[in-house]
Amino acid sequence: MKCETAQEIIALSVYGELPDDQGPQLEQHLLSCEACRREFEAVQALAKAMALLPVEEPSANLIARSRLRLEEAIDTLPRGSWLLRGWQRFAQGAGRLRAAPVAVSAVLVAGLTVGGFSGYRAGEHAHDVTSPSTAITTQPPDDGGPVDIASVSNIVREPNTENVAVTYDRVQPETIHGSLDDPQIRQLLLIGARNRINSGVRDSSLRLLADECHAGHQCDDGPIRNSLLVALRYDKSEAVRLKALEGLQPYVADDVRVRDAVLEALMKDPNPEVRIQAISVLEPVEADSSVREVLHTVAARDDSPQIRTVSRQVLDQMPQVQ
Repeated sequence: MKCETAQEIIALSVYGELPDDQGPQLEQHLLSCEACRREFEAVQALAKAMALLPVEEPSANLIARSRLRLEEAIDTLPRGSWLLRGWQRFAQGAGRLRAAPVAVSAVLVAGLTVGGFSGYRAGEHAHDVTSPSTAITTQPPDDGGPVDIASVSNIVREPNTENVAVTYDRVQPETIHGSLDDPQIRQLLLIGARNRINSGVRDSSLRLLADECHAGHQCDDGPIRNSLLVALRYDKSEAVRLKALEGLQPYVADDVRVRDAVLEALMKDPNPEVRIQAISVLEPVEADSSVREVLHTVAARDDSPQIRTVSRQVLDQMPQVQ
C-alpha cells in the first residue's frame, strides 16, 4: 500500500468505517512507515479529543423539513441533470474530506460540532436519499395542500386491534388513524423511531415495528429492519434492545446482517438479559461455524459466570461436528 492511499483511509480506520479487506493492508503499511503511523496517531488523538465535547443535535423539525425539501428537489430533477451531478460531486467530495489528513479533518470536525451527527446517525439514514422515509406529506381536509410532517409526538395502539393513533406535528399537532399495515402509518413510525428528543415516542415506535417484524408483516430487508438493527446496536434502553432482538429473530437464518448484529450483541451488550436473549435468537443457526466460534469464546472467557454457563449449556446440546 502506498502512502497516498494510506493517508486517504486512515480516518476511516480510526472511526471504524474501513472495509474489512483494507484493514490488514493498512496495519502492515503502518508497521513500516513512520510518517503514516504519526498521521494515524494524530487522527486517533483528534477523535478522542472531539469525543469529549458535547454534541448538540439539531431539532427534529429542522432535520425533517430539510430532508423533505432536499428529497423533493432531487426527485423532481430529470435523470442526469447538471444539478444532480453537482449534488453527487458534493457528496463524493465530502467523503474525500472525511478521509483527508488530520489538518483537514480537524477543520471538518470543528465545523460540524455544533450541528453534527454521530457515525451511527449517518449509518442509520444512509438509505434516505433513494428511499425517503424521514418525513412524509399528507393531504389534510382543511386547505387541500401538502403538509410537511416534522415529528411524531404520541402513539397509542387500540387494544386487541391492528389500529394505532399517531399524533404528529407540523404547525400544530395532528392525529392520523390507521392500521399498522398502512404505509403512511409505517412511515410515521419510522420517523418516531428516530426521535432523539422524545424517548417515549421512539420506544413505542420501535416496539410496534418489532412486533410487526416478529409477526412477519411486511418486514422485508429495508427501512424497518434497518431501524431494528440500529436499535439493537445503539439504543440505550435494554427493553428496546430486547424488543429489537425479538423483531429480528425470524430473519437471523436468512439475513447475514441480522446474524452479525445478534452475535455482536452476545459479545458486547452491557446487559446480561440482552446477551442471554441473543443466544436464544441464534438457536436456528447454532450449527453455523461463526456462531459456534463465538459461543466457544464466550463460554471460555466471558467475565459473566451466567453467560458462560448458558453458552456451555447450548454447546453441550449441539451435535458434534464430524
